[in-house]
Amino acid sequence: MYVVSSRKTVASLFATCTIIAAMAVASNAYATTAERTELGKLADGRTVETITLTNDAGVKARIISYGATLQALEAPDRAGAVADIILGYDDLAGYVDKPNYFGVTVGRYANRIAGGRFTLDGRPYQLQLNNGANSLHGGTVGFDKRLWTIASVKSGPTASVTLTLTSAAGDQGYPGTLDTSVTYSLDEAGALTIDFGAKTDAPTIVNMTNHAIFNLAGEGGPRGILDHKLTLAARRYTPVNDALIPTGELKPVAGSVFDFTRGRVIGDGIRDGRDPQIVAGRGYDHNFVLDKGATAQPELAARLEDPESGRVLEVLTTEPGVQVYTGNFLDGTLVGKHGHLYRMGDGIALEPQKFPDTPNQPAFGSARVDTGRPYHHRMIYRVSTTR
Repeated sequence: MYVVSSRKTVASLFATCTIIAAMAVASNAYATTAERTELGKLADGRTVETITLTNDAGVKARIISYGATLQALEAPDRAGAVADIILGYDDLAGYVDKPNYFGVTVGRYANRIAGGRFTLDGRPYQLQLNNGANSLHGGTVGFDKRLWTIASVKSGPTASVTLTLTSAAGDQGYPGTLDTSVTYSLDEAGALTIDFGAKTDAPTIVNMTNHAIFNLAGEGGPRGILDHKLTLAARRYTPVNDALIPTGELKPVAGSVFDFTRGRVIGDGIRDGRDPQIVAGRGYDHNFVLDKGATAQPELAARLEDPESGRVLEVLTTEPGVQVYTGNFLDGTLVGKHGHLYRMGDGIALEPQKFPDTPNQPAFGSARVDTGRPYHHRMIYRVSTTR
């Protein structure tokens, strides 16, 4: 039998037990959980699953294995009321039958490639055309229309899910077999980190991102995002032609409706037909050149604020650009979550990425990935509130 021999020892044991108990309470209080459930089945019988990541601050991210899609992101407003702040569908059928890139993982190459053509090591490649004469977001059957494999699901201080997909050589016209992964991680502070990775067995091009479309007032909110304030760490952008392909110019934003460097209400410029670039894009559908360039660690690219709810979204990335898209092709024909009709200006996408058409424009840098030199893009959606 163990006998306590002194008051000092008793006090020491009591203190130790108190510390252990406090650590246990803290561990439970700050646990971030991951829950895996079945969502439905595809026409060929394969099962699609939902992984829900939840923290104690009221932030919840739902990811579905079809398209490695961020199906929902719930966050509290300044009064504590929780709402889903991204556009999308309530069920699997919407994503399969009426695809519109809501929250999906896009690849192999996000955004547009002119004519669907590029040359690598002197060899020309022709991609699938799915945007008039251009290739958009990886082609007719891009990563957004594939069933990804769930490789791991973890709970803890940071909850996560990792999904994987293999794209065979020649898929949509791209060279090289590409083994890809996407990891969504939610921490206790409300930051949702998305890591994109890819390895190839032959030289190829890669540009992956997430295509969530946000309304910080709550998806389907009647005010849309016209009164949201957007700030971008970008003093230049890439103007486009009528087919939304960059002209090659890196144009200063100063003095134009593209100047978000000090914060700008989106509605101030989204319908300003005096700017030919707004006319070409039907609003904002442009790549902004981040002042930071490509970085080893994610740095702030964009800050979006909704004055009514007080919700704030910060987007961080390791990539050199961010595509701003104000839902210009939403025309009220799509019925989204809770029966809401989505229209132009009902949401905004902030897509960190390499510049559009980079494989055809050497001045934009390189999208090349080689054997033994894997691709990696880390981006973060960080939600908070203001008073």
